[in-house]
This record gives sequence, C-alpha cells and structure tokens, in this order.
Amino acid sequence: MRALGNDVLDFVVDFIEARATAPAVDLDHPLPADAHDVIDYVKHAAAKAADPAGPGYLAYIPGGGLYTAALADFITAAVNRYTTVAALAPAFVAIEQQAIRWIADLFDYPPTAQGILTTGGSMANFSAIVTAREARNTRSGGGTIFVDDQTHHSVTKAAGLAGFPSDAIRVVPTDAALRLDVDALEDAIKNDKQPAIIVASAGTTNTGTVDDLDAAADVAQRHGLWFHVDAAYGGFFQLTERGRQRLHGIERADSITLDPHKGMFLPYGTGCLIVRDGNALRRAHSAGAEYLQDLPDVGLPNFAEYSPELSRAFRGLRVWLPLQMHGPDAFRQALDEKLDLARHAYDRLQATELFELPWSPELSVVAFHHPDGRRILDDVNRSGRVFLSSTTIRGRHTLRIAILSHRTHQDRVDEAVDLLEKAASEWRSE
Repeated sequence: MRALGNDVLDFVVDFIEARATAPAVDLDHPLPADAHDVIDYVKHAAAKAADPAGPGYLAYIPGGGLYTAALADFITAAVNRYTTVAALAPAFVAIEQQAIRWIADLFDYPPTAQGILTTGGSMANFSAIVTAREARNTRSGGGTIFVDDQTHHSVTKAAGLAGFPSDAIRVVPTDAALRLDVDALEDAIKNDKQPAIIVASAGTTNTGTVDDLDAAADVAQRHGLWFHVDAAYGGFFQLTERGRQRLHGIERADSITLDPHKGMFLPYGTGCLIVRDGNALRRAHSAGAEYLQDLPDVGLPNFAEYSPELSRAFRGLRVWLPLQMHGPDAFRQALDEKLDLARHAYDRLQATELFELPWSPELSVVAFHHPDGRRILDDVNRSGRVFLSSTTIRGRHTLRIAILSHRTHQDRVDEAVDLLEKAASEWRSE
C-alpha cells in the first residue's frame, strides 16, 4: 500500500507542479499501448484533456482541484464511512453539518436553515424545485415557474424532472444589461393563474450578470411566491466586500444553489443547496424505512431525509478540511483577485479598440464581440497557452473570458489579451 501510495503521490505532486507550463487544452485522446504500468497509463489520460486546474483555463467556469481537497477525498474513500444516516458516522456528519452551516451563515440564514451537499448545481437546482413544489402545494406540476432568457438550462431541466410540464415555464425577458426585467416579471405574474416560483441568477454563465435580487425578492414577497437564486457560479463572491454588494438581496431567498467546486476551487462534484426553512427541505425529501428503526437520534441531520440520494459520498470533508487548513481569508483574497483580473481584462480589451464590449463585468466573466470572432477564437486556442470559449447572446456570436481558476493570475490574463489583440489585428490588416 505504501509503495502504491508513493507512486500516486509522486504523480500528483509532479502534475500540480506542471500546471504553470502545461497546455491549457490537449484533446489528442489516443493513449499509448506501451505504458509501463497503470499509473503511467493514468498519467497519459490525465494530460489529454482541457485543464480546469491550470492558469490558462478561461473557457468555462472551472472546478478547482485544491490539493487539500484531494487529501480529503483520499481519506474519505479510504475510510469509507456512511454519512447519510447520522447515527452510523456522527463525527463525520457533524463535520459536514459544520461546513453547511458555514455556507448558510455567509448568507445570514437563520438557525432553522438547512442544506445539503450535492454533486453540483444541477442536483441542487433539482432539489430546490422539488422543495418549492412541496412548499407551494404544486405537487401535480400545476404551478408556474418564472425564469429569464439567461437562466441556466439546469433549472428548466430540473423542473421537467420534478414533474412540471413544459408550459409551466414562463420565460421573462431581460433588460439591456441582461438582468431579469422585474417590471416584466410583475406583469407576467399578474397575468398568470398559478404563479409559484421565481428563479433569479447571481452570476449567469454567459456573462456573470447578477439580477436585481432585492427587487425580485420584493416581487416574490408581494405575491407569496417561492424565491430561488441560482448562485452556482457567483455565490461565493459573497465572501468579498464587492461581491456582497453586488449580491445584495440574496439573503432574502427561500433557497440558494451554490457550487463550491467553482467559487471555492474544490474538485468537481461539490455542489450545495441551502434552504431558509430547513423543515421544508426535509418534508420534500424524507421517506421512512423500517430496517433503520434501530438507529438512535443523535441530534444531527440524517442527510437521507434532505436529498434524493441515499448512498452518497461524504462530501463534507472536502469542504471542511480546506477551510480549516487555509482559512476563509485565503478564499476571500483569491476571489477578490479574480474580480480584479476581470476588470483588468475588460480595460485592456477596451483599450485595444478592436472589440465591442457591451457589458461591464460584474463578477469574473468578460463577454465581448468581434466580427471575426470564430477565427480569432481558433487562433487563440491553437496557442495552447489559454483556452477560451464563445456563446450566443441575442443572436450574436460572443467571446468570453471566464476567470476563476485559483492558479490564474495577471500574467496569464495579459497573455490571453495579447493573443486576442494579435489575432484581431491580423484580421484588420487583411
């Protein structure tokens, strides 16, 4: 076991040390037939991928890959404790509950709040819709869910899985800044027979835009609707002073989806849902089983009663251990840096006078247009130094820089802008 562990540790240390110079993306997937052993085979497989753990990953919102979280997962898999029922591993359940409570406290949620760590934002949104359905007595799927044209597609997918028919989704337009149009929302609710749920965004995937959460909360309160905020990408900017200002009103939400594997730089498969009324979350997911009748109540949550999952990974340690070892300030400083880098990229792109930048970045995504954007994207990604992506917004091809890897610093952002400027200048000279 020690020999195998040493081999794996050597690989992991070498892998992390190589992130600064490794290609941002290498999708040449065929693996060598002459690998000396299984670890060699894994090394090759790990290299043939986009690198969300690297500094040049600016295409999508990344998962983090913190080493301390990897240690937590190694421990978790090795000891293999069952933490879905509290009585079977109470100390580990207490650790997970501490992590959830820390997240809930970020948003000033009351002691009655409860949450669940999930596989990601998709499952968190699913449980949020299920909880809202039960809380608003719309089990038959008869209520209406109000989203906007920038809402993440996992919300509408979750609604379908939760039993809502497609015509129960009302898409409300966004304004010029791509925020939920609150006046249009108010009109849509007044003209609807069974309004039930409002979903707002705290950091859209396309542009990082934050809806006017306070105004949306006012509408929900006036009409007695469930107010859910999808903060999978942007929620942990709440740790920063600027983020807390931009997310003002999120603390009024009935439920919030978050992705620690984004804003806390943790491994993929770490999502979270927190619900202001913990009993509502429990009522929506609880189911009894006679074979568990001998287990005592140890004063901790049975996560099986708060989630669709029964067999589930112990995700609490990968959140709790990095917080203990690095402290919340390390995460706050890293997120502040990402806000600074997005503004820096925006200012530099604007100074080139080669790109159209319709939206100033609210968080850490910069979206911009160019007439030859597709070719520019290909040219930049061909460098291997950075990996960018595009989207379509209101029918227009739109380039994006998404800055959230904890290893991304100003030198790599400057390199990305230099590559963009070079590619766009070549287009102008043709």
